[in-house]
Amino acid sequence: MGNCMNASAAATADANSTISANQSSNTRPSSTTGTSISTSNGVGTSATSSSAGHSRFWEDTSPNGEVLPAADLKVYSYSDLKSCTRNFKSDMVLGVGGFGTVYKGWVEEKTMLPSKHGTGMMVAIKKLNHESVQGFEEWQSEVNFLGRLSHPNLVKLLGYCREDRDLLLVYEFMQKGSLENHLFRRSSVVEPLSWDLRLKIAIGAARGLAFLHSSDDNVIYRDIKASNILLDGNYNAKLSDFGLAKLGPSGGMSHVTTRVMGTYGYAAPEYIATGHLYVKSDVYGFGVVLLEMMSGLRALDTKRPGPQHNLVEWAKPMLPNRKKIKTIMDARIEGQYSSKAAMLFAQLALHCLEAEPRKRPSMKEVTESLEQINSMKLKSKGKA
Repeated sequence: MGNCMNASAAATADANSTISANQSSNTRPSSTTGTSISTSNGVGTSATSSSAGHSRFWEDTSPNGEVLPAADLKVYSYSDLKSCTRNFKSDMVLGVGGFGTVYKGWVEEKTMLPSKHGTGMMVAIKKLNHESVQGFEEWQSEVNFLGRLSHPNLVKLLGYCREDRDLLLVYEFMQKGSLENHLFRRSSVVEPLSWDLRLKIAIGAARGLAFLHSSDDNVIYRDIKASNILLDGNYNAKLSDFGLAKLGPSGGMSHVTTRVMGTYGYAAPEYIATGHLYVKSDVYGFGVVLLEMMSGLRALDTKRPGPQHNLVEWAKPMLPNRKKIKTIMDARIEGQYSSKAAMLFAQLALHCLEAEPRKRPSMKEVTESLEQINSMKLKSKGKA
């Protein structure tokens, strides 16, 4: 699904090519643990009607996150969302992704009902493009997972609309856009992320994944990448786009087997080769994101010299070598980190990128390692 729920997202499709556009039908939670799938609107009876008041999602989120017993979402009519986006006007577009177009809209802060342009609270509204290869199953997965999973490092889904072929989702607005924009867009409008901010963002995204992996539902995110990490006004990172999320293994199983889907450059090798999906397949993808944050380079870029097309293949052999780490580091943050911090960051990325899932750290361990690096003081400013 698209991920441009922000002010700075370019109105272009995701630059990363997807492995598959079709969602497997078994990515949703069962109706005994989440939103019912059997009702006429396809997402259950526990959602809040559009005439109701304050949504639970607008309350303070528990710092450790929680899995709600049932989804608590606002149900919007198509006319509601048409109204708050000024009839889906082109000047309200925030971006375009694989699922469709994302618009900014305005709702009343307390009632969540549509409000006049410029009044109340801004939200991001994702609208399915009827020609998109993505569709109901991705939309339904998003509702089922984000409707119940509440954590400071997951984007809040506030409501949805389903009328005939029209499928829409309403999210909190993320002022700073995506990590992708800040890492890779060379623009005078977008300042390079500092080392401290990169660490803050990495820690936030790691906490979000750790929460998913530790929940009773054992959720595998399956599409961790820079464009799916969104930033609020204070650069707090939140995972977005749960269209490919899947319940993890249960009953003593180590993995689930499913159709291979995701994004080239981020997907774990065992998943691509066998279709076996592990919780630690997410850890591999996170390792790729860590490499991108170190280097300021995309996971895949055919415009780079041949050996550097694939970031992991090019950089991974250099990660164990302290002297070569500086070759990988983004020149825009030179002097902002200690050589020890860079080395520990590189070692963590290397650990996440282990070929065998069992050798990779858990996301809880990744989070703890990042927090330790973040606590280090820069001893010799100006030296990497």
